[in-house]
Amino acid sequence: MRPDGYARFLNPAVAAVPPSGIRRFFDLASTMKDAISLGVGEPDFKTPYAIRNRAINSLVDGETQYTPNRGLLSLRKEISFYLEHRYGTPYDPEAEILVTVGASEAIDLALRAMLSPGDEVLVPDPSYVSYAPSVVFAGGTPVPVRTMEEHAFRLRPEQLAAAVTPKTKALILPYPNNPTGGIMEREDLEALVPLILANDLMVISDEIYSELIYGGKAHFSFAALPGMAERTLTINGFSKSFAMTGWRVGYVCGPREMISILNKIHQYGIMCAPRMGQVAAEEALRRGRENGYEDVLAMRESYDRRRRLMVDGFRSMGLDCFEPYGAFYVFPSIQSTGMTSEEFCSALLMEQKVAAVPGNAFGESGEGNIRCCYATAIDKLNISLDRIAAFVRTHSGKSA
Repeated sequence: MRPDGYARFLNPAVAAVPPSGIRRFFDLASTMKDAISLGVGEPDFKTPYAIRNRAINSLVDGETQYTPNRGLLSLRKEISFYLEHRYGTPYDPEAEILVTVGASEAIDLALRAMLSPGDEVLVPDPSYVSYAPSVVFAGGTPVPVRTMEEHAFRLRPEQLAAAVTPKTKALILPYPNNPTGGIMEREDLEALVPLILANDLMVISDEIYSELIYGGKAHFSFAALPGMAERTLTINGFSKSFAMTGWRVGYVCGPREMISILNKIHQYGIMCAPRMGQVAAEEALRRGRENGYEDVLAMRESYDRRRRLMVDGFRSMGLDCFEPYGAFYVFPSIQSTGMTSEEFCSALLMEQKVAAVPGNAFGESGEGNIRCCYATAIDKLNISLDRIAAFVRTHSGKSA
């Protein structure tokens, strides 16, 4: 082997992308006795029994074959019904819906289908750790667009306008937002439309947390705006709202010409999402349609109680904490401690055995904050808050 090892065989752009900042702290916490992880965004609820049982029965019945590349038509029909009746966004199940291996594959497909070398993609900052690397992997250039707490972490047209160049091809619209919990209401989305049209942009709207909105607010899908369905790829899935992370089923919806190209990549690289996951997802939507999404509503009510607990807890220990109206994260500021996000999270884990994620893992604008996931048991959240308060007292002299 040459002195530079495998460097000659690796794509330098891919090799330069750092590992996920989320997994690093979770992996450390998993090796520590009595550690509590607030790191990974995974519901602590089990997938409802009826959904699990439907998948079990499908296996017992020998339903183990490939499905069509685009996914089971019966599942696509349920997705179509769900999106039209829940968010007012009708899609043809035959040609405008593609079932993927989680929403993550859908993001990857969308970017690979659209980008040529040098194309730029606008990525709100802070936002989910995968967006910018996925743009790089697809040969494009991610362009961060800073969002600020003073604007409730909403994407504003003037920020977008400042970031657009002739090379800009697409905008990622990740709302409800991970890590901030920020949301975009209808009027916020409408304000972006003139700029999107003037610059001929496509929008990748990641709506994986669409069901998890609090405070009497409701999710509004960008594709529901007049004229926007034709230039939007809407991404969603079952992991967060239906407590189905391990099933790995998501979907992407959009214009049939676009979905056809995404499906071409999907059929060569993946073939199809796992049949048993698709069967379970279909059952989740069918049950929701019949019972008014009572499982989703019960989870949302539980998350809302935990949301209030966490916001009040951080504020009571003297840390500024933005009130999130979506997803299941809080994003408190730790600037008053004088520590960087990395320093704070590393010391917190070592001293108090609580794993949080440094805010800068989600982009440079996240520096000075940490992300804590509250999709865990109330008793663990209370213990975590006590430990974090003790840590803050030690490192900043503030009383909690």
